[in-house]
Amino acid sequence: MSKLKNKVAVVTGASKGIGASIAKYFAAEGAKVVVNYASSQEGADKVVKTITDNGGVAIALQGDVAKESDVIRLFDETKNTFGTVDILVNNAGIYQYAPIELVTAESIQQHFNINVLGSLLAIREAVKLFGDKGGNIINISSSASNTPLPTGSVYSSTKAALDAITISLSKEFAGRNIRINSILPGVVETEGSHSAGFIGSDAEIKLVANTPLGRTGQPEDIAKVAVFLASDDSAWITGEKISVSGGIYGL
Repeated sequence: MSKLKNKVAVVTGASKGIGASIAKYFAAEGAKVVVNYASSQEGADKVVKTITDNGGVAIALQGDVAKESDVIRLFDETKNTFGTVDILVNNAGIYQYAPIELVTAESIQQHFNINVLGSLLAIREAVKLFGDKGGNIINISSSASNTPLPTGSVYSSTKAALDAITISLSKEFAGRNIRINSILPGVVETEGSHSAGFIGSDAEIKLVANTPLGRTGQPEDIAKVAVFLASDDSAWITGEKISVSGGIYGL
């Protein structure tokens, strides 16, 4: 397997869940992977160990994407280690659902700082390293961008903003050999969805019952699409929003 042979990929928020799965799948396809994390060094180290135990190449680098200095350092350290960047996956993000009466300014700022500002900063720094060879950017958005749920106004708005960034930059990057696309996952079983109490809840059962493919998603469902978008298999795809949701958000 070598769809990404010798490519250097930075995956933000890769210590667990979807990001961790993407990092592992990229490495299995030959990429050298930077496993970024904000606070869970233990989780990031586990991902790196899994990759290296299977013959891959990966390092863990700390950096809070909401902090400009951290993002700059993340890419400086990547350049120092691997010399360049070919692929960026903006996966780091947070989500909290709350009635609008309970939404705070601090929560709004935190969501936008991580989900939107962090992605823009990472893209800016990655593009500097892409250079004339070009590169590839994958934004992990959400089906909540197209189909917002009740109490999700803040989270959904950040993901809608991320999709707008994808479309705008696909045009800005015209002629520079840089592709950028969004993946819009549906409900995925991760550490986060477990800790939020969603997995096993009546809400999950209802959603699965209305999902054409009849199950909750797994991180690898998203990772496989990310490999496709990062590889030459998708060489004529840019500026797209690709829903990966078992069909429920396509109804």
